[in-house]
Amino acid sequence: MITVDGDTSTNDSVFVLASGRAGNVEISHEGPDFSAFVAGLNQVAADLARMIVRDGEGATKLVEIRVKGASSIQDARKIARTIASSNLVKTAIFGNDANWGRVMAAAGRAGAPLDPDKVDIYLGQVKVAEAGRGVPFPEDEARGQLDRKEVTITVDLHMGDAIACAWTCDLTYDYVRINASYRS
Repeated sequence: MITVDGDTSTNDSVFVLASGRAGNVEISHEGPDFSAFVAGLNQVAADLARMIVRDGEGATKLVEIRVKGASSIQDARKIARTIASSNLVKTAIFGNDANWGRVMAAAGRAGAPLDPDKVDIYLGQVKVAEAGRGVPFPEDEARGQLDRKEVTITVDLHMGDAIACAWTCDLTYDYVRINASYRS
């Protein structure tokens, strides 16, 4: 799933069509090519999704939010989507601010079951919170993880096996400038 700013753009759409006019053999669930086709289609879709986010107004960073250890896929998706949509998280990323509390706050308001005393948060490979509490971490390393073109934030809920991923971008001065002067 992706979000740039939580709004819907009529310009970002992807369609997959198969008219059959090429005369190729139809790929079915039982066919040997089905798994390869699905894997290829999923890869193309993921690449296009990341391109849409990278191309967001004023975006300087592609951010991957990984939620793991949720009790259900639906809960993992709710939490990933809420973190990815949080203006406070997105501005912290823009400012290279290792403010894990913003990530925790977004996760907590997602409307999914969450035990804050079990949550671990990572900025890239740097663990910044364990069992719901901040841990000592090298601030310069955490800042370095955020000062990249591609940033990963991982939230481990330790409540189950479900995972979800969301792609978003940072929220920049240019985003505000572009959208403050744009009229449709």
